[in-house]
Amino acid sequence: MSIAVGDRIPDVTLTTMTPDGPAPVRTGEVLGSGKAVLFAVPGAFTPTCSDYHLPGFVVRADDLRAKGVTTVACVAVNDAFVMGAWGAAQGVGESVVLLADGNADFARAMGLELDGTGFGMGTRSQRYAAVVEDGVVTHLAVEPGPGLEVSSADAILAVL
Repeated sequence: MSIAVGDRIPDVTLTTMTPDGPAPVRTGEVLGSGKAVLFAVPGAFTPTCSDYHLPGFVVRADDLRAKGVTTVACVAVNDAFVMGAWGAAQGVGESVVLLADGNADFARAMGLELDGTGFGMGTRSQRYAAVVEDGVVTHLAVEPGPGLEVSSADAILAVL
């Protein structure tokens, strides 16, 4: 069963890349207070994720903050080294917190895992975006298929 509007975000340990190397971070700490936008991608460096999804949130980060968003975070089933390299390649800087869900623990806890074994990617996360206020999901947009329709930065800005 997947997470739904009104549910509390699962508190799972993920990893983020810091100047000192990988560091654990709890989703409850990152998403538990204030208004956060969390978006998930199937994989760093994949075409739609790198060409549209992440760049859209980087470009629109200030617009999201102007609407009261205190944290913009991206989660993917990749390790912290890959997420760090992806962030550097994309020029993310401080605009988006990149969260590595290396074992898909968060994707499973959200009930939004994706079976990518058919194309050699193992377990991944579905593509989605959520608005989380004080740890509670107030909006959830899961992509119904391939592509980027309901979980883009512009789509999220439209509901804030």
